[in-house]
Formats: sequence, C-alpha cells, structure tokens
Amino acid sequence: MDTRRRPRSLRAHRSLRVYGTVIAAAGLLVSACSTGGSTSSASPAGSVALRALPEATPSALAPYYGQRPNWRECGVAGFECATLKAPLDYAEPAEGDIRLAVARKKATGPGKRLGSLLVNPGGPGGSAVDYLQAYAGIGYPATVRARYDMVAVDPRGVARSEPVECLDGRRMDAYTQTDTTPDDARETGELVDALKGFAESCGKRSAKLLRHVSTVEAARDMDLVRAALGDEKLTYVGASYGTFLGATYAGLYPERVGRLVLDGAMDPSLPARRMNQDQTAGFETAFRSFAKDCVGASGCPLGGAGTSPEQVGKNLKAFFRKLDSTPIDAGDADGRKLGEALATTGVIAAMYDEGAWPQLREALAAAMRDKDGAGLLALSDSYYERDADGRYANLMSANAAVNCLDLPAAFASPEEVEKGIPAFEKASPVFGEGLAWASLNCAYWPVGPTGEPRRIEAKGSAPIVVVGTTRDPATPYRWAQALATQLASGTLLTYDGDGHTAYGRGSECIDTAINRYLVEGVPPKDGKRC
Repeated sequence: MDTRRRPRSLRAHRSLRVYGTVIAAAGLLVSACSTGGSTSSASPAGSVALRALPEATPSALAPYYGQRPNWRECGVAGFECATLKAPLDYAEPAEGDIRLAVARKKATGPGKRLGSLLVNPGGPGGSAVDYLQAYAGIGYPATVRARYDMVAVDPRGVARSEPVECLDGRRMDAYTQTDTTPDDARETGELVDALKGFAESCGKRSAKLLRHVSTVEAARDMDLVRAALGDEKLTYVGASYGTFLGATYAGLYPERVGRLVLDGAMDPSLPARRMNQDQTAGFETAFRSFAKDCVGASGCPLGGAGTSPEQVGKNLKAFFRKLDSTPIDAGDADGRKLGEALATTGVIAAMYDEGAWPQLREALAAAMRDKDGAGLLALSDSYYERDADGRYANLMSANAAVNCLDLPAAFASPEEVEKGIPAFEKASPVFGEGLAWASLNCAYWPVGPTGEPRRIEAKGSAPIVVVGTTRDPATPYRWAQALATQLASGTLLTYDGDGHTAYGRGSECIDTAINRYLVEGVPPKDGKRC
C-alpha cells in the first residue's frame, strides 16, 4: 500500500485479474472525514456461498499445525525469517510439501502485545515479505507496530515460497510488447501465439506446482502460519487481491477470525469477464480524473485548459495508434522501443495513484512532443517488476497462475473477445479494447480452474472491516459495497477519493478508524465515510 504525506519509493499493491502489476509511487493527499450510510451492490444471484471447513483439524494435517518457526536473521535489520511447511495438495498431504517463507518484526512496545498482525499487499503475486520489510514493518502506524508482531508470508508460488516460473527475461520482454489491439487476422494470431507460449512455458517449468496455487490453498496456508505463531485467531490487513485472500480465510475459518481489515476490496462472487469489465470501467474513472488534472496544469500534452475528458481520451488513443505503427526510441540498453503496448501499460500504471500523475504528464509530454519514450517505459517496467538488468520478478507468472486457477477463463476464443469488445469499450473508450483482448490469457492455460465465483458470508465471524475508495481504478467501489453486504459481520468504511486503497494514504479519518479497530477491537460504524 502506498502512503501519502510521507513521500517515499514504495511498491504499491495491485489487484489486476488481467495484468499483475506493482509500481513505485509517492504523493500527497489531504482528505476530509464524515459519516454516512452505506449502500449495497448486489452480487450475481447464481453464485454459491463458500463453505466453511470443519473446525477440527484433520489428523493428516496435525504435523503441519504442530510446527513452530525457527527464526533467524535474514539480511534486513530488525527482521527475522523462517520457513514453514504446507502440503502441496491438502486433499493428499502425503504427496509432498511446499515451503512457505515467513518474516516478522517483533512488537516494539510500549503496551501489552496483542499477537501477530499478518499483512498482504495484493497481486496476486505480490511479495508479502518484501512489503513487510520495505514498508509495513517500519511504516505502519507506531501504535499498531507497538502492540503487534508484524508478520508476512509469501503465498505459495510467490517470490520466496517456491515461485511459479514461466518465461525468462528476454522472452518476457517480447511478451510485454505483444500488441493487444490486433488490427487483422495476422496480429490476432500473433497475440494468441504469445498467450499460448506464456501458458506452455508455465506448464513446462512449474508443472507440479501449477495445480496448487489457488487462493483457497493460500488461505489454508495462512491458517497453518497462524497456528505456528501461537495465535488463536488471525489478525490481518489485506489490500487489493489481499482482500480476496483474507475474505476467503474468513469464509473457510469464520471462528478463527480476529480483526480483519480488507482494504480495496474485491467481490468474490463475480465471474472473470464481469470482474475484468468492471475493472476496465475503474480505469476509465481514474483516467477521467487524471484528464481533468492534466489539462488544468501547464504543459499537458493531451489538451489545454477546458479540454473535456472525452477529448483527452481521444487524443491519447490517437497517440497510441501512432505508436502502434511507429514505436519511438526509449533509450533502453536492451534495444526496446516504446510501442503501443508498453505505453498503454505505463499509463495504466500511473492510474493507481494520483501522486504519479505529474510523472505521467511529464512522461507523456516527452513521448508526444520529443519522441522520447524513456519515461513511459520506466513506468511500464516498474509495473511489470522488471529491473535494469532485464530480470523480472515472478509477479506476472504467479498472477496468471492464481487467476487462471481461481476462476474459469473470461473468454474462450478470439471470436468471443471480438463479440465482447463493445461492452469493454463502453466501459472504457481508452483502455477497453486492449483489456478485452488481455482477458483471453486464461483460455490457453495448461491446467483447468479449480475455483468458481462464490459469495463469502463467514457466518459466525467477528466483525470484519471492508474498506472501499470511491474512485479506485483497480478495485471499483461497488466491489467493497458487495463484499461488505455478503459478509455476515461486514462493516463498510468508505474513502471518498482517488487512488487504489485507503489505509496509510494520508486520510487521518481512515487511519484513525482502522488503528482503533486493530488496537482496541472497536470497528468503525457501518457506512462511515471519510
């Protein structure tokens, strides 16, 4: 999660079901606080509810629940690390184990220790351990860090927990430059080949693991971690996709829910196509806010003062079309040029955080006026977690692996995409076509889905705080409304503002409400608005 009023370089969590994304951003925002009633967003009536697991621990899992972490130094001052085991397949524990990387920073005091607070930054595919060490363990409010051991576990298949592996850096470079707005049959074939190649590589390099990286399995792993830490109940802050992980835990183990904060919430009852389409609309909302901000500042390359957001969008689309036919130089050591695909990714990356809007404005100006694509390429690289040496973190691989296991594919064929494009373009004239084609990625996945859209009710759990931001680009506000309504003990906390997620982003109102809940156990009043 990124924070405002405290500028810093920090990877921000993402929740894209199409692209897996993480960018570095910082900025400033001051928000006001008020209280109001909540409204709900109905979930699909046909979705079934996630069923809770039996409260008794199966005997086959007893050795896993009996583990205790062997903490050791791990290269970051003040933090300790450990490795725990989980069954690769919970249905067949004897088939082998998977290793989970865990890190913690012990409570600083003063005050009585309240237990462990697990954090997850989202993704799927974001490293919770990196997030803990780079931010949560040192940047969460002091009142929270004083009372809790701050803990993170990389979910199975992610970063240090036996990562899913797919393409190497060179092939990832080619993959991220694939044209996702094909103009003819040849370009459509190239896109399909790229998606198939990515999927086949994942299937070859991570064949055994690929069937067992679902969110349900990751949530069960969190319960093993909870037990290993000696906590009777789970206290947890999950952001973006981390809300889906946390809500899934609550649905499976309602009686073990302690204090759960789900910030930038997802709606688990939605099928993949609806989810991607909603998210496309979220990016359009964010872009319109950016457009108004851009034309109000000097040097906006997309229009002058008074230019409508619609015209700004048309101007950006025209620029993308130019890049589609004639990429521009980006000063890249590996020879990459800025084409439509990477430029679009760079723009989308900045939609997550209004603090990145000035950077985007400057990058667009350099690209459009000076034919210098370095700024947009840098945004795109941070989005994909590509370093200066051309190496990629496993975010993109894990993102696809989890998403394609959790839900049936949004589209099964190029023909289905073509029929669906009008709905996506209605959701976003700027990004709709590209995000519709990108939604084809799971159609070619080497293993079938094990999940389905499900309501999560978690009947019998303690109060769960669901946080939604009204103009969140990646997790639309109505998702938070829907999840808070589904959860039997859900309470909705609303931030009226821009950007992805709310906690730790500069709203004293939001932070005070969540801090009080974590430290005192008092949830905010349902419907509270900040």
